Amino acid sequence: MSTIGLIGLLVAFAGVVVSVVCLLAGYVMSRKKVSHTGDTLMWGGHVAAIVSALALTLCCGILVYCFFSGDMSIEYVLNQHSDASGEFAWLYKLSGLWAGRQGSLLFWAWLIAIFNAVVAVRNLKALRKLDSMALMVAQLVLAAFVGVLLFSESNMPFTVTPMRYFSSNGQLTAAASMLGMNTLLEHWAMAIHPPTLFVGYAGLTIPFAYAVGALIVNDSSKEWVIRSQRYALFSWLFLGIGIGLGAVWAYVVLGWGGYWGWDPVENASLLSWIVGVALIHSFTVYRQRGAFKRWSVMCACLTFAFVVVGTFISRSGLVQSVHAFEGDPVSLVLFGVLIVASLVVGIIGLVIRRKSFGPAESGDDEVESMVSRDAAYYFNNVIMVVFAILLAYLTIASALPTWLPFGGQQVSTGTFDAIARPLGIIYLAILAVCPLLGWRRTQGKQFVKRAKVPGICALVLFAVLMVYFVAYLVPTYNDNLAYYLSQAYTAEGLVHDESAVEMLSTMQPSWYYLGLTVVGLLVASLLFFNSLFMIGRAINAHKSAHSCGIGSALVGMVAHRASALGGFVAHFGMAIILVGLIGSSMFVTERVQYIGYDEETDVASSDLVIQDFTLTYTGNEVVQDPNGDDIFYRVFFDVYRDGDFIGSVDPTIQFVQSTQQQKLVASVIGFPTEDLFVVYRGMSTDGELAMDVRVNPLISEVWVGFFLLMAGVVIATVGGRGASRKLSEENASDKSDKAGQSGEEVTETKDEQTKDEQAATEQSDNVLDY
Repeated sequence: MSTIGLIGLLVAFAGVVVSVVCLLAGYVMSRKKVSHTGDTLMWGGHVAAIVSALALTLCCGILVYCFFSGDMSIEYVLNQHSDASGEFAWLYKLSGLWAGRQGSLLFWAWLIAIFNAVVAVRNLKALRKLDSMALMVAQLVLAAFVGVLLFSESNMPFTVTPMRYFSSNGQLTAAASMLGMNTLLEHWAMAIHPPTLFVGYAGLTIPFAYAVGALIVNDSSKEWVIRSQRYALFSWLFLGIGIGLGAVWAYVVLGWGGYWGWDPVENASLLSWIVGVALIHSFTVYRQRGAFKRWSVMCACLTFAFVVVGTFISRSGLVQSVHAFEGDPVSLVLFGVLIVASLVVGIIGLVIRRKSFGPAESGDDEVESMVSRDAAYYFNNVIMVVFAILLAYLTIASALPTWLPFGGQQVSTGTFDAIARPLGIIYLAILAVCPLLGWRRTQGKQFVKRAKVPGICALVLFAVLMVYFVAYLVPTYNDNLAYYLSQAYTAEGLVHDESAVEMLSTMQPSWYYLGLTVVGLLVASLLFFNSLFMIGRAINAHKSAHSCGIGSALVGMVAHRASALGGFVAHFGMAIILVGLIGSSMFVTERVQYIGYDEETDVASSDLVIQDFTLTYTGNEVVQDPNGDDIFYRVFFDVYRDGDFIGSVDPTIQFVQSTQQQKLVASVIGFPTEDLFVVYRGMSTDGELAMDVRVNPLISEVWVGFFLLMAGVVIATVGGRGASRKLSEENASDKSDKAGQSGEEVTETKDEQTKDEQAATEQSDNVLDY
């Protein structure tokens, strides 16, 4: 198996090299008017890309076979195999493919190869120069991944298992039985979380490749945006799903009661997602108005660069994280070079093609008025890019020289929150107002007309939220402030609990903390109703234009204006997320308590009390899993609220005997406006039950809003864009092939076309233009 896997990697690398050489040579030949030879070479490059994808499929298949068959002849399989039993056992076995450093790198390379093969198959007949150069760039990226797998011993997934792990009769030794998948990873959300992230990471290679390909062939038309936009949306969707699944796993498995802790690897996944927001919005302006050309190219390069930054953080060993792999010097160099190269090629390309990729006409990329949709898009990009750069800097600050700001320091969660909270609220405020603004300039009367009804509705919702704020959030804040104050200092004023002191620092001054909450709730109300009314107006406009019912209009929107409808649904979801984030991250009540316990009578000395909840101990059990290796220590509590029984909880500790690992399994009772979160941490040295209980307000809104956000992206990704857009794609495709020979002429043609489109857009005030 190890030999077959190695041969597969060799074939894949050879295919990548042949593909790059053929595509580059074919393009050069076509430039020199040797079109037949050039087409033949390009065709060969496309076929070689498909061969490399098939070879990597074989490599992944070998590892999957070994995991399911129990073949331990490959060391990676021995280190990452799962012995779990139950309905998800097959999923945990499969997840071994991406559970470790070597396998995840192979899986990522395979996904890049699959995306490249899709591009190759779609372009195999037409052999368009833009697509061919994009494929060449993507294959160069794949070459780096396959190269590090093949030529770096520490990243080779097909290393043979050393003989010391086998006894004389071929059975695994006791030392080998200690190896295997980390118990924390054996959860359905964590099993799916990495592959969804990797799909996003791999897919974002394609917009980057098309951006560089457009620079190579000197095609500044919107063709490269049209061809890569769905890849960008699809990848951003999977990145979002992956981040969400990671949050679910952190919430229910790690036992700390939260879903986001600003861990370095958590931040790494967020970086490319944040810049992806700027990329998608830049694509919208580029496609509809012919502006933001340079923004779009650099956002494509930045998004890919931050994908690699995320990998760099998790694989270089520069930062410590529960999610990070062991440091690897080869990965440190390779991914460092990729980051620099992806940025440099975009900058140099734009300098060389500055005329082609400049504004179609003077002032196109300039913001005439701060109160305009142009300004909103501009600040959208600036905020996302600046925040991503700042987040990346703070994430790796501990590895930086001490003379730099925050250098050599582990940046606290409170610092990240202090930056992210106001910046996020400002950003969502821009999203709320943007659809109400006009291009270039906003007419006051028109703005008032658009904003009046959703604004009034937003104020009603804001008033409701303020009642909740005064009745629940403010008392919760005051109780938490008093609790952490009592925990932080002794009666003599000495520091007693450093974590409590840190919590106090993040909650003060009160006027700012509570004021930020009020502003956040106001912004959420505005975004909620503005997005809702935009959805209604869009459907109504389609209904009037086509004389159909609401249901038919909605279907028509999905079929012809999916990007507009999906965008509004996504914004609607973000409004709900903001409300959830305010409650579940700023007003959480947590109490760590130790309860006296008599083992002989199985009776607890007292109840657990938190807010209006009372938890009464009812018993415990110790159960061994059918696999004979896992032991579950479980305690039971009945839960009462204001004296009424509302359910039971059974927090558990899962202990794996062979690896001596343990996992805290929380028990949660969910309500529409809050969660009761209970964790059992074991017995203290004094024989007490160590319990951690939290009330997480509005956390359900986070999950609901996230679902709507992803649903909006799905609509925008899979929905149609109308016959007129298909026609424009065909026209752009015909002109794209001429760009390599006469780039300036094509650019002029495109500029004239963009001016016509802009003029038409300026004349229309329909919400669908947005």
